[in-house]
Amino acid sequence: MPKSDQGIDVSLKRQRYVVIPRTLVFITRGADVLLLRGAPTKRIWANKYNGIGGHIERDEDVHTAARREVREETGLEVDDLRLVGLINIDGDQPTGIMLFVFTAQSRSGDPIPSEEGTLAWIARDQLTQIDLVEDLSVILPRALELPLTAPPFFAHYHYDEQEHLVIRFNQPPLS
Repeated sequence: MPKSDQGIDVSLKRQRYVVIPRTLVFITRGADVLLLRGAPTKRIWANKYNGIGGHIERDEDVHTAARREVREETGLEVDDLRLVGLINIDGDQPTGIMLFVFTAQSRSGDPIPSEEGTLAWIARDQLTQIDLVEDLSVILPRALELPLTAPPFFAHYHYDEQEHLVIRFNQPPLS
């Protein structure tokens, strides 16, 4: 298929909504989840716990990007990397974020911290006791508890007039 058949030129001329693709990976080992506590110098999410992830490079598919981000931020190789959710994040700008949410398992090895922050294995029953990035208290349990046979979840984020995050899920029907 020629590049012109993708409709990219037409979409950009019409000022269509554009998204930046990103990955977010929740790595488990037994009953623990590996989370990254953002470095105090980070512009966003400083000192807050988040999953592992980042931008998708131009020459990558989302799965490859998720694996690369895990290696870069933790030094770990993971098994069972599975897409569990897609989130369209609308910040009321012409460009939003499309977040591809994955789960994975790490069976061995110690994570190696990076400039992104420090890494910690957190017991699932302790997740409510730490300072998570705002949406994690909602999407982390959903991602970890998604049955293997279930399709990924779909969500849309936007901010109301008071700048509060509003999360809307759209569950596809199960076959």
